[in-house]
Amino acid sequence: MKVKPRTLSGFMELLPEDQMKMERMMQILRDTYSLFAFYPLDTPVIEASDVLLAKGGGETEKQIYRFQKGDSDLSLRFDLTVPLAKYVAAHYGDLAFPFRRYQIGKVYRGERAQRGRFREFYQADIDVIGDGSLDIINEAEIPAIIYTAFTRLGLRRFQIKVNNRKLLNGFYAMNGMSEKASDIMRIVDKMDKIGEVKVKQMLIDELQMRPYKAENVLDFMAIRGSNAEIIERLESFRGMDATFDQGLDELRIVTGHLAAFGVPEENFAVDLRIARGLDYYTGTVYETELPDYPEIGSVCSGGRYDNLAEYYIDRPLPGVGISIGLTRLFYVLQEQKLLSDELPTAPCDVLVIPMTKELGPAVTAATAFRSAGIRCQIYAENRKFKAKMSYADRIGVPFAVLLGEDELAKGLLSLKNMETGEQLLLTAEEAAGIISEAVQKKNSAAPIRG
Repeated sequence: MKVKPRTLSGFMELLPEDQMKMERMMQILRDTYSLFAFYPLDTPVIEASDVLLAKGGGETEKQIYRFQKGDSDLSLRFDLTVPLAKYVAAHYGDLAFPFRRYQIGKVYRGERAQRGRFREFYQADIDVIGDGSLDIINEAEIPAIIYTAFTRLGLRRFQIKVNNRKLLNGFYAMNGMSEKASDIMRIVDKMDKIGEVKVKQMLIDELQMRPYKAENVLDFMAIRGSNAEIIERLESFRGMDATFDQGLDELRIVTGHLAAFGVPEENFAVDLRIARGLDYYTGTVYETELPDYPEIGSVCSGGRYDNLAEYYIDRPLPGVGISIGLTRLFYVLQEQKLLSDELPTAPCDVLVIPMTKELGPAVTAATAFRSAGIRCQIYAENRKFKAKMSYADRIGVPFAVLLGEDELAKGLLSLKNMETGEQLLLTAEEAAGIISEAVQKKNSAAPIRG
């Protein structure tokens, strides 16, 4: 009996054209991260379970894919941060700090598959790790990296929202709420999903917070205006708590370098509601949203943390990082029809089609094109001309080279523009020039509609 081919729920499998678009997005991210001097890194998909779960269990342990192989207790990585922590601790003596790395790779979580949420998905991460200390300028640079990456991908209307956890911790301390700070941030982090009224009720019901204190929290989170206006409003709290003052100073530095880093003010906003629900973050936190598609939520998030590898090494290794959930972002862009049709998705730039039994000239032409950096395929199947051209259409190749008896007799080739139908009799060198110019123009298209 035949086994029905099927893909497991929560696992994305793309057709060739869409896979080319995904690859293009990943290449743009690689190029952008390299532009900012990040090393590429690739860590194993499978790790020892005690290494991955060194921080403890909880929800992570419930979602992890864990299995036995012989006497080994193994797990699939559930993010790229824990493997980075292990890597830095293991290779501490071989690395130069600050250590800057990017990694684009698959991670695995055994959660319930649903719209836009996957069990296997790509993350695209960057992190800057310091040895003992890490200057605040690294936190100020992160918005520039996000801005550059997203504009290169083709996005125009997006907003990088920034806050500082020290501001929040300081505010809760001055209001006598320090013990509940983490729980408050966890609840407030749901503001965009459930609304202000429900958040207030959760603060009262779950944390037994007095209504006036819940109002104070919501009033603080509701401070609005330009970046400069928000910071000036926050200045009215200065002197009440040292942690708050430190957070305010750091926020001033981050916002103060925006123009120098080339980040337009319209793409950046101080937002006191941004908390990132994890205690892991200790300073600047980031979330990037698409205003025209609020249902998507954050498409890039992260922040500053104090000690990356505390469960592996007795050295303070502070850092700052961000992560793009690439598979989820691609899925939503695809669903919203925001992926560009202009981007070339063919596996080659030119398809060489021999029209006679003599294949030598086709091989010579293909070799010449490849030497010129042009992606080329020879279609040597014994099919009728109509079938050959149908194949060229099916793969979406921009050019076809026809080598019939007339072309071979003249030592030339026919170059057919598959989009316009124009056909020219040329030398291989002339054809290579035309193909290269057209492909370079097409490849400048961004994968996402602006």
